[in-house]
Amino acid sequence: MKTFPVGEFKTHFSEIIERVRAGEEIIITYGKKKENVAVLIPYSAYKTKKIRLGLLQDKPLKIRDDFKMTEEELLSL
Repeated sequence: MKTFPVGEFKTHFSEIIERVRAGEEIIITYGKKKENVAVLIPYSAYKTKKIRLGLLQDKPLKIRDDFKMTEEELLSL
């Protein structure tokens, strides 16, 4: 995983986006302390995020669009 400060990210935006499209994950840092503030991941990795829940951890689980609870609410129970 490569790290870029905000200034360098802005300068090389198009190149970095191409790296993300190719599957690379990028960390964006900010400030004098170079604090990690964001991670860019390919959309396909974000879209296929998996949740592991206790007894269901070895079984596939798909949350349908009409489910009335957000993932965050479900995980905070």
